[in-house]
Amino acid sequence: MRAIVIEEFGGPEVLRVADIPAPEPGPGEVTIDVAYAGVNFADVKARSQGYRVESLPFRPGLEVSGTVRAVGAGVAEFAVGQEVAAFLNGGGYAEVVAAPAATVFAVPEGLSLRTGATLPSVLPTAYGLLHEVGRLREGDTVLIQGAAGGVGTVAGQLARMGGASAVYGVVSSLDKAEHALKSGYDQVFAAATFDDDVRAATGGRGVDIALDPVGGETFTRTLSVVGRFGRLVSFGNAGSDEPWSIGPAETYPLAISVAGFSILNMAAADPQRLRTLAAAAFRTVTDGGVELPVSAEFALEDAAEAHRLVESRTSTGKLLLRI
Repeated sequence: MRAIVIEEFGGPEVLRVADIPAPEPGPGEVTIDVAYAGVNFADVKARSQGYRVESLPFRPGLEVSGTVRAVGAGVAEFAVGQEVAAFLNGGGYAEVVAAPAATVFAVPEGLSLRTGATLPSVLPTAYGLLHEVGRLREGDTVLIQGAAGGVGTVAGQLARMGGASAVYGVVSSLDKAEHALKSGYDQVFAAATFDDDVRAATGGRGVDIALDPVGGETFTRTLSVVGRFGRLVSFGNAGSDEPWSIGPAETYPLAISVAGFSILNMAAADPQRLRTLAAAAFRTVTDGGVELPVSAEFALEDAAEAHRLVESRTSTGKLLLRI
């Protein structure tokens, strides 16, 4: 089968197509003939910096959709030919993948495999950030960094659906504002001035919930606009800055809570909780009409072009590899 293999860390050019044996399912696993693979920023960091890469060679890709090819011993909930989506620990940029049955999900009825590939990572992440960690309540005001990206596109809709009174987004360039405004946002601010803009929009009160995947200075500035009893949830370090550190000086004055969330850690440590979270998140698509638009598709051999687009910071919505 064809798969993208990384033999050294570096730029997009290190993403190379190789012919390797197709995997067979082990106990508790299924193999999937891949239709689409999602492209995520974590894939870019793995390729360029070795993020969560234990050894080389390495095969990137955290989410796929396709049809079940074979099932391993002890797997009763899936059948050959069934349409599924899967969350992986890597290897998704391939024609065939093996996945633990615990992180494989039936594609909801009425959804295409193309849409199914957008579900495994982004949707449970956005849902978990707002409802599990952020504890969204009706009337809350919400600030979301990366409002035009995959998680941001979904989180804006979920915040609106969850009863937020105002949803504010931050984008790296105002060229992305139009896209974000279609996803539940009331106002969208440029990254350079968002903290002043939030204070002006809220009359100086700040927001109840803030979501930050950037880290570094952006995290600090986001914290500065969280209001009394507010919750800030970090879910990444896109800027590759030093990890944040918070103490009483930052949290006591306004009784602010600061937390973190990683769907990769959840999938590894508590796949059953991931299944529960994913089921609730998927219902927002089938029952609530939440959408994650696919902004671009690439052939497997063009994975490097997909990574270049992500790194350009000009992409919006979701990028897919068409396998």
